[in-house]
Amino acid sequence: MSAIQISHLSKSFATQPVLNDVSLHILPGEFVAVLGPSGCGKTTLLRTVAGFETVNSGTITVGDRLFSSPDVHVQPEKRELGIVFQNYALWPHMSVEENVAYSLKVVGMDRNERRVRTQEALALVGLRDFATRRPSDLSGGQRQRVALARCLVTRPGVVLLDEPLANLDVHLRAAMEEEFSRFHKQSGATLLYITHDQQEAMSLADRVVVMNEGRVMQFATPQMLYREPANEMVATFIDDGRVIPVTNIQPDGNGYAQVAIFGTRVRLRTAVSQPAVAKAQACVHAADLRFAEPGETGIPARVSRQIYRGGYCQTDITPHAAPELRLSLHSKKEVQPGDNVTFIIADGWVLPQ
Repeated sequence: MSAIQISHLSKSFATQPVLNDVSLHILPGEFVAVLGPSGCGKTTLLRTVAGFETVNSGTITVGDRLFSSPDVHVQPEKRELGIVFQNYALWPHMSVEENVAYSLKVVGMDRNERRVRTQEALALVGLRDFATRRPSDLSGGQRQRVALARCLVTRPGVVLLDEPLANLDVHLRAAMEEEFSRFHKQSGATLLYITHDQQEAMSLADRVVVMNEGRVMQFATPQMLYREPANEMVATFIDDGRVIPVTNIQPDGNGYAQVAIFGTRVRLRTAVSQPAVAKAQACVHAADLRFAEPGETGIPARVSRQIYRGGYCQTDITPHAAPELRLSLHSKKEVQPGDNVTFIIADGWVLPQ
């Protein structure tokens, strides 16, 4: 396993900047997902690490080897990285075993050792009994497992994965998430995983990079991104969070503050270093909100709509004091659009300033 050090990396296509001063330190054996809206630069970041793109400025170092800088560019085939593509990239005329063994054949490995390594890799992904089949005889999930085995057989220290589950249906994706977790545990490799799916990123990765417009917005654990977003972009991007205005912020120095929200005093979490300020913004999620119980002082609102989601109802409400703002909460309480209700903010995070 190897660390990945990306320092002040920038990349442009013609006059269009795509990566802007990106710096990341990925630990050996760590599973890191890169997440962000379309066009944020996440795929370009992977392509620069893989060596498919040169860089304009900054450096990429894997282990103790400098792979990329304005003056240095190691070719992809010499980087010794494992890569799993979105479209599997399997040879259709080869059997499963031949696909997996091909890279070992290219480097001249002895046939017997090649066969042993290939059978081990296929066993790890549960495809040993499919060795003689062609890719066309496999399901989408099985093809993705072949791509994993082909990567695993080379025993790489670093594996790059470019939206590997994007072409699978929802049931296969859930099964393959378990497969990737097992793959990471068994290989011990450092994984850089590009995805547009938040659930994938949050459930699989040790840490997640959130990117926007070519910049790193935050690099943190999934729990930290959800509970303590660094800025408004991350707050609204992760789990459909909502940013609301707060006033008269009075921190207690222990990670909490009393704030005013729509005229009601509420206790929210803050950074320990949060100063007392007149105005700020706070992030709340649907799980942080609930309807007020009888006798509780809540925030007045009007029900906009209610959608049945199985185990709960998604209730959209509009605070009377902020008619342009719509919040969502999860509840089993049946209400109708237009009903007047009161709600409680049970938790939330004051965005750092």
